Amino acid sequence: MTTSVPNRLPSGKNSTAEKLLVAASELMIERSSIEISLSDIAQKSGANAALVKYHFGNKDGLLLALLARDAATEMSNLEYLLAQQITSTAKLKLHIAGIIRAYHRFPYMNRLIHYLLHESIAGSADEVSKFFVAPLLDFHRRLLAEGVSRGEFRQTDPVLFYTSLIGACDHLFFGRHAMSRATGVGPVTDDVCRQYIKHMETLICGGILTQAEEAAAAR
Repeated sequence: MTTSVPNRLPSGKNSTAEKLLVAASELMIERSSIEISLSDIAQKSGANAALVKYHFGNKDGLLLALLARDAATEMSNLEYLLAQQITSTAKLKLHIAGIIRAYHRFPYMNRLIHYLLHESIAGSADEVSKFFVAPLLDFHRRLLAEGVSRGEFRQTDPVLFYTSLIGACDHLFFGRHAMSRATGVGPVTDDVCRQYIKHMETLICGGILTQAEEAAAAR
């Protein structure tokens, strides 16, 4: 497509724009798919389909604004977590759980990221990098550096850490359909989510905690 991304994404404070975003979100959750039409969104929201163009430029602009809205909530949580007066190890575990729960809460998020990075309108990949990839990677850099300075973490490349954690979420939530065909596993339930959080805590902490911190965590 040649249509460019809107110069400024709607903030969501406009009631009609917010209704359209909520409708799109609910439809994608209900259908377990990001394949929704403008008429679907209009019917669900009670708004005219032409208002999508007015507020967002086109459907891809709406999807980009929806992802930006959801990401903004998660990014603010990261800053709050980093400021807490707890160990870096505790922050790491809370972050692992928070990321997995965010993907579980917004099951369309991963498919939207893939779509907007690789298949959507010109400029959408840059926008996703600005409001999702870059802030998350910066948080990882700061958290890992803090853990190293406190003697809790081994030196760990933040890009590889980001790739490991987000890649693990990607495969659970985006690659689940392929896995279900091969292994017979079912949907990502709350129980599966809790099991995966524990599994990822064990894997990641086992890889980056110093021996002293591992011993402290075991106690």
